[in-house]
Amino acid sequence: MLSFRKAFAGAVSATAIAVSTLTLIPTIAGAEAPTSDVEAGKKIAMDRRKGNCIACHQMAGGEGPGNIGPPLVAMQARYPDQARLHAQIWDSTAANPASAMPPFGKHEILTEEQINQVVAYIMTL
Repeated sequence: MLSFRKAFAGAVSATAIAVSTLTLIPTIAGAEAPTSDVEAGKKIAMDRRKGNCIACHQMAGGEGPGNIGPPLVAMQARYPDQARLHAQIWDSTAANPASAMPPFGKHEILTEEQINQVVAYIMTL
């Protein structure tokens, strides 16, 4: 028969292992990357610390949109050439020096990959 001390120590070890394992589960689940460029682009566009498109543009599904820039609707019709939209996000001041839109690529606010993801998302609007 096991002594109380050994039984208690075994139970504490098993509990510690279970708690350690459960503690890792939210970290792993929370670290999941978006499954597509569109989803990643949406996340960037809505992120007030990154792309922050929602601060100036109305977008479907966006909360608390701004009204400085035009609503992002019918984007495929407005930008049939994705390269033009990419250029606008990269450096809007190239087409309009008085633009209030930050030059996201030129000022390294977003990476090339992030801009491509935002373009993929915006083209769905």
